[in-house]
Amino acid sequence: MSEVRIDVHDKPVLKEWIPLSIQHVFAMFGATVLVPMLTGLSPAVALFTSGIGTLVYILITKGKVPAYLGSSFAFIAPIIAISSSADFGVAYAMGGAFCVGLFYCLISFIISRFGIGWMDRLLPPVVIGSIIIVIGLKLAPVAMNMAMTAGSGTYSLAFFSIAIVTLSIAVISSIVLKGFFNVIPILIGIVGGYLFTLIMGLIFPAYKLIDFAIVGDAAWFGITKPMMPKFHWVPILTFLIVSLATIAEHLGDTLVLSKVVGRDFYKDPGLHRTLAGDGIATSIAALLGGPPNTTYGENIGVMAITRVYSVWVIGGAAVTAVVLSFIQKFGALIQTIPVPVMGGVSMMLFGIIASAGIRTVVESGVNYGEKRHLTISSVILVIGIGGGMIRFPIGSGMNFELSGVALAALVGIILNLVLPRSLDDIPEESAEEMIQDELNKQNNS
Repeated sequence: MSEVRIDVHDKPVLKEWIPLSIQHVFAMFGATVLVPMLTGLSPAVALFTSGIGTLVYILITKGKVPAYLGSSFAFIAPIIAISSSADFGVAYAMGGAFCVGLFYCLISFIISRFGIGWMDRLLPPVVIGSIIIVIGLKLAPVAMNMAMTAGSGTYSLAFFSIAIVTLSIAVISSIVLKGFFNVIPILIGIVGGYLFTLIMGLIFPAYKLIDFAIVGDAAWFGITKPMMPKFHWVPILTFLIVSLATIAEHLGDTLVLSKVVGRDFYKDPGLHRTLAGDGIATSIAALLGGPPNTTYGENIGVMAITRVYSVWVIGGAAVTAVVLSFIQKFGALIQTIPVPVMGGVSMMLFGIIASAGIRTVVESGVNYGEKRHLTISSVILVIGIGGGMIRFPIGSGMNFELSGVALAALVGIILNLVLPRSLDDIPEESAEEMIQDELNKQNNS
C-alpha cells in the first residue's frame, strides 16, 4: 500500500485542513447538485442534506469511515416518475425515499445478526450488474432531451452545440488532466459549458440562455423551506425495490474504500453500521426535501490520489457544504446553469453508470456462456430499458404502477431465486461433493 499522508483519525493542521476539505467539496459538488436539478428538487437543500448526512454517517460509524455522502443517481428515475404522476407528487417521492432509509436500517439489523451470505444469494453480480446498466441507460433519453431541446421538445442546433462542447470538455478533462483535476471532470465540464454559453449569448443574443436576474434578486443568506414527505404504499414499494440495487452499491463502495484506506470496514466498525449511517442520512434528507444519499466514489478517488484518509477532512467538507447551502445567491447562481450544459454532462454521467454495471459483471467473472446468467441479464435489460410496466387500479381513481428499474429489479431477483443453479454457479468444492454424493447413491442402489 502507498505511504499514508494523513490517516483516518489524524487531524491535519488548519492550513492543510481547509484546502483538503474544499477539495472534497469540489469532487462531490457537480454530481450532488445535478440530481436535484434533474428531479426538480432544491440544489441548496441537496447540499445541506449531503453535509448533514455525512456528519450523521461519521457519528454512526464512530468516526472510523472517511466516506462522503452525496445525492444518489439510482433514484433519479423513480423521483421523476412519482413526482410527475397525476396520482402522487414530489412529497410522495420524499415519502418513498424516507422509507428507503428505514429499509436500510432493517437490512443493517439483519446483517448484524446473520451476516451477509443471504445477500449474496439474493443479489448476485449478474443481477446487480444488469440493474446498474438499466439505471444508466434508462436515463439516457433524459440526457438527450436536455441536450437537444433543453426540455422544450423542439430541437435546436444551438442547444446541442452547447451540450457537445460541455461533454467534450468533461471527456478531455477526465482523460488528459492529472492529479486532483482528474477526479472533477464533471465540474470542469459544467464550468466550461457555462462560459461557452455566456460567450455564445454575447455573440448571438437570440441564444442568450443565462439570466442573472434571479441572482440579483436572491438574498445573501437564508434557509430554503423544507418539503415534508407524504406516504402511500405505491411510491414506497417502488423506492424499496430500487433500493436493493443501491444497497449492493453501498457494499461495493465500502469494499473499495476499505482497499484504498487499508482497513476492513466490513468488520470495524462493521457493515451494519455503515449501512445504518447511509440509511439514517437518507431518511433525514427526505424529511428536509433532499434526494436520497449514497457514498460517493468521487471522494474515494480523491483519497486514493492524495493518500489523505482523515475523517476530519471529510467532516470539514460536510460543514463546508452546509455553509454553502445557506448562501442563497450561491444557490441562485446554480439555477442559472443552462439545461443543455446539464444535458452535456449527463451524457457522460449516465453512460458511466451503465459502464459501472458492465464492470461489475466483468470483474465478478459472470459467465454468459451459462444460459441462466444470460436469461437473467437479458430479461432485466429488456424490461428495464424497454419500458416494461405493471399497472392496475387500486381504488379512489388511483393506479398502482411498477415500471422501469423497479420492475426490472424485482423480476431479476425472482428469476435468480427460481431458476435452477448449474454446477458452474456452485463453488468447486461443493460441486465435487454433489457429484460424489450422486455417485455414492448410484453405487448403493
